[in-house]
Amino acid sequence: MIKESRPLSMAEVVKLVGDSDKSEAIKKFIGGFDILDFEKVKKLGEELEALDIIKLKDRDIMKIVDFVPIDAGELNKVIVEVSLDADEVNKILEVTKKYK
Repeated sequence: MIKESRPLSMAEVVKLVGDSDKSEAIKKFIGGFDILDFEKVKKLGEELEALDIIKLKDRDIMKIVDFVPIDAGELNKVIVEVSLDADEVNKILEVTKKYK
């Protein structure tokens, strides 16, 4: 039975998968991406949530955390379903640039 459903960052997945053969394949796949360590992911997620941008849902924040966009073009590619105004984009990029 599923008790909770929420999006996870790639760093969280690596931390949660355990040590089975299947988890090693998952870790190897995720290792091909340039991801932040778990503590930075947590802090970045908290900073993005603190911006209180109503349009950003948890899944959007996790996408931003996974890819850490540094310009408006990258941000728009990461969260294509959300239409952000220039001020919102700038607020997000101010936060993400600290982590790249």
